[in-house]
Amino acid sequence: MRIAQVATLSFSVPPTLYGGIERVVSYLTEELVVQGHEVTLYASGDSQTAARLKPACPNALRLNKGLINRDAPLILMQEQALGAEADQFDIIHSHLDFLSFPMSRRCPTPVLTTLHGRLDLPELVPMFREYADMQLVSISNAQRAPLPNANWQATVYHGLPDLYVFHPTPGKYLAYLGRICPEKRPDHAIEIAKRVGMPLRIAAKVDPVDREYFETQIEPLLDHPLIEYVGEINDAEKCDFLGNAAAVLCTYDWPEPFGIVLIEALACGTPVFAYRRGSIPEIIDDGVTGFICESMAEMVAKLDQLPSINRRRCRDEFQDRFTVERMVKDYLAVYERMATVPARAHALAQTRSLRAVGRKRLTVSEMVTPHGTA
Repeated sequence: MRIAQVATLSFSVPPTLYGGIERVVSYLTEELVVQGHEVTLYASGDSQTAARLKPACPNALRLNKGLINRDAPLILMQEQALGAEADQFDIIHSHLDFLSFPMSRRCPTPVLTTLHGRLDLPELVPMFREYADMQLVSISNAQRAPLPNANWQATVYHGLPDLYVFHPTPGKYLAYLGRICPEKRPDHAIEIAKRVGMPLRIAAKVDPVDREYFETQIEPLLDHPLIEYVGEINDAEKCDFLGNAAAVLCTYDWPEPFGIVLIEALACGTPVFAYRRGSIPEIIDDGVTGFICESMAEMVAKLDQLPSINRRRCRDEFQDRFTVERMVKDYLAVYERMATVPARAHALAQTRSLRAVGRKRLTVSEMVTPHGTA
């Protein structure tokens, strides 16, 4: 197939450090190339790929500290991928969330959008009602819950290439990996480590928007002999960081759409302890590949049962469910189905007809309707 992958521009593909979406786009793109498909990647110019790269800007926008307009290259990239060059592809796969909807609606080539973020925000209800014709993929079933009537084509769990080595012997520390922000509750991970008396190593980035939170709420907690803040690490460092841990703490207190850290840990054979939030129960088999907890107190108690988790079983679960080959297989099934449907213009005409007879126009008051009433 002739496939376009349209990535975000905040980070390169793959990212040098943090960047979950761009990492998944890279894994997907490279495996599609391996399987013989003709793939074009729209991304920042510092991206590395075996596909044909169409750079939208010289470097990832996160790395550009100068005075720039970050929207301009994003708009131009969409004009190119979804407009001028759209007829070169059998399918266009957007990872831009709803930002690509206006151009996708007018695109002559089928466009699939994977939603990578949270959907439980009230302002999204009128957005997805207006763009009811957009064909969507969720990254977990839980992610769909706020928008059950959206035009879902499939749920495709993330998958990883064989980057992570199985570590059969557990280490003596707990690990926290990802991002320092209020919804990830690194403070809970720190408190849990202190209560059970185990060292905690934190490898996490701090975004500018979370800098004050880090400095006022988290940094004071780091002054403890059990706590080590490593900072942001790259892919090469993650394997040993996760694999040498006794367990990974995912103390997320928000509806996590997927959580790639969880499957990275399983790939290393390391069990995961997490709160019951969002997609967590779809990824972790409670009591088998880790423990799903309702509270901090329960997580502290469950850590006593850590020796009952078989690390080989964690690795086997990764290989059964979360490889890049399985992810690509799932996406190809959607691509092939979409490529056989009538022209995009016919689908749009049908959607507009349905909207005219079955949906009322949004009023100003409906624009702020709380989620769940759509």
